[in-house]
Amino acid sequence: MTEYSIKPADFYQQLVNTALAGGVLSQGDGMRILTDPDVELLPLMQAAFQVRKRYFGRGVRVHILNNVQNGLCPEDCNYCAQAVDSEAAIQKYKIKSDAEIMAGAKAAHESGAYRYCIVLSGREPDKKRVDEMSALVKRIKAEYPVEVCLSAGFIDESAAVQLKEAGLNRYNHNLNTAESHYGEICSTHSYRQRLATLEAAKGAGLEVCSGMIIGMGESPDEIWTVANKLRELNARSIPVNFYVHVPGAKLGERHQLTPEYCLRALALFRFSNPDAEIRAAGGREVNLRSLESLALYPANSLFSEGYLNVGGHGADKTMQMISDAGFSVESIEEVD
Repeated sequence: MTEYSIKPADFYQQLVNTALAGGVLSQGDGMRILTDPDVELLPLMQAAFQVRKRYFGRGVRVHILNNVQNGLCPEDCNYCAQAVDSEAAIQKYKIKSDAEIMAGAKAAHESGAYRYCIVLSGREPDKKRVDEMSALVKRIKAEYPVEVCLSAGFIDESAAVQLKEAGLNRYNHNLNTAESHYGEICSTHSYRQRLATLEAAKGAGLEVCSGMIIGMGESPDEIWTVANKLRELNARSIPVNFYVHVPGAKLGERHQLTPEYCLRALALFRFSNPDAEIRAAGGREVNLRSLESLALYPANSLFSEGYLNVGGHGADKTMQMISDAGFSVESIEEVD
């Protein structure tokens, strides 16, 4: 076992002090968060909460995701039920109607959601699709006091500028894993292509929403690498997903995660990106199990009503968990 010069009691406070001072979480400290058995979970959660509280108090931002186009994707991301070579028994459909997407925005707002997240499968939108999504974003922003995030694959700066001018708040494109591990999960595009999309969105003035999927065979070091890269990109929203196998997806079963490891990873992202919105995202219900509410100590955001092809807690259960843990749902009106 590695010998550390700083005792755990002092280590927790060092993490807090470094994060609040704007310092960078070192690789060694990141590895210690994830792997040192002498670093106990509850003191680590309390340390992460000190940082989270400084920037977000006890507020929780609830996001509703609308999967508006499912399957029919040419990419071979082997963790994904929608991949071109996936045998998962999912419902495949082309893009929903404008009326359905607008109804989703209305339902998200009425459920108390802070942000409405629109997700389309596929490699990249063509000009016609960008025009359509821009028009929809304008309508949603005009009718409902909710922020809008779009995830539609690769985009260039021209598309990013058009979406920004339409009123889009954030563009989502997850890095998913570290560059060193990317070849293990996908061959039809590269990590660098994903990075270029995030840089285009950022260059257009959109907030960057990007995260990873933990539990796909990556090393602890690769988790720290992604967290650090997202800091460099100044990602304002970081969804931390925990791998859930959908039968038929090529990656198959993985048994890398425990509730404690998931919570340690959330803490690492909080210390790496102290003022970013850290989201306990896909797979939190399955992988955190009875420790789910502890995710609110490092994370200040949750998804409700499910994910792309995996179910999740409904709005009522999500809101109850937030309240029971002593936190409160944050509305966009409170921030504005």
